Amino acid sequence: MKRVRTTATAVIAAAALLLAGCGGSDGKSDPKTFEFWSFANINQKADVDVYTKAHPDVRVKLTEVGSTTETAQALTAALAGGKVPDLVLVQADDLPKFMQSPDNFVDLTTLGANDIKGNYLDWVMAQSTTKDGKIIGVPTDVGGLAVAYRTDLFKAAGLPTDRDEVSKLWPTWDEFINVGKQYVQKTGKPFVDNTPTSVFFQAVNQGSQRYYSADRQLDYDNEQVKAAFDVTLKAFDAGISAKQGSFSSGWTAAMRKGDYAVVCSPSWMLSQMKTNAPETNGKWDIATIPGGSGNWGGSFLAIPKRAKNAKAAWNYISEMQSPKGQLDHFLMQGSLPTTPSVYTDPQLVGKTDPFFSNAPIGKIYTQSVLGIKPFYFGPQDGPIGTEFLNTLTSVEQGKVAPANAWNTALTNVKNAVRE
Repeated sequence: MKRVRTTATAVIAAAALLLAGCGGSDGKSDPKTFEFWSFANINQKADVDVYTKAHPDVRVKLTEVGSTTETAQALTAALAGGKVPDLVLVQADDLPKFMQSPDNFVDLTTLGANDIKGNYLDWVMAQSTTKDGKIIGVPTDVGGLAVAYRTDLFKAAGLPTDRDEVSKLWPTWDEFINVGKQYVQKTGKPFVDNTPTSVFFQAVNQGSQRYYSADRQLDYDNEQVKAAFDVTLKAFDAGISAKQGSFSSGWTAAMRKGDYAVVCSPSWMLSQMKTNAPETNGKWDIATIPGGSGNWGGSFLAIPKRAKNAKAAWNYISEMQSPKGQLDHFLMQGSLPTTPSVYTDPQLVGKTDPFFSNAPIGKIYTQSVLGIKPFYFGPQDGPIGTEFLNTLTSVEQGKVAPANAWNTALTNVKNAVRE
């Protein structure tokens, strides 16, 4: 999910408000009531309503804290202050920070997680599992990766528009760049929204490791990261980028005007595209990501160690995040399940979106997460990725020469992690 920049004042205010009103470890426990913290704008209330309708004797006190960052900051403050919710939703990007102190959370294997962990993608479960086998979170969703493209603009450029034919155009990132060059030659317009996010951030998530080695040591200058960085510079040098930073006002305006034809998109971004450019309804379609697989996004449900009603929270997790629960959520909200047993369900396979030319979004996005190999997500993944993206953005803006970009990025990363 997209991360939202927040101010320190907002974070402190949110934490203070929650600490003041949260049902913590002191006071009388009510086994039929539990407190649930979520980040906002993902309609977590819909799931709560489904659960309480099925269990009318249960009361869920849902608090939408704010952005993903505000929620993580508020949880950090709560863990330090002694008062915690019974259940909390943690974005995958924030989870590594909490994995550094797993004793702050209930080991879910004590509640039955070992019995259900096989229901989930192994590389996702690996993110919330400690070296000694403790599980502190159950995954709620993943993002997958695919390419959203404008069929009308492709047709004008003499390119195929059928999604299967388009997918065959770019089995690799090099071939994706070549298609982009053809498009620019035919139309005189940029091909892709930007290269830092639509190329680097996708390609760097497709290997068997990212910024840490298999033994969980920092290793951000490895061959896979360098290859993703280099192919991004190659895409920039090819002149195919519109240089519109993802989620910016310029990105939205250019999307509406058709100033670029391609966005590399996780499943959750599709709803933002529909909101940002409603006038393009029916002009988009979805093709396979170069390389065939990858993921961007996801979240986990965790139970803080000092929760008063851990069992009630676990009952919610085990029911709402079951394969059936995740399938129902996908059909209702569009969040991609982490439970591969439903990936062949006719309801998921048959799920289409008219905004994207009736593309079978369930089938396309679930296929993109099946070929992923587990790799370790470390506590510095966020800052490291940000510095690589910032450097590549500076290249697009003409502030850093491509020849100096890799060394600049490594210096910035080293300063960010204080290595």
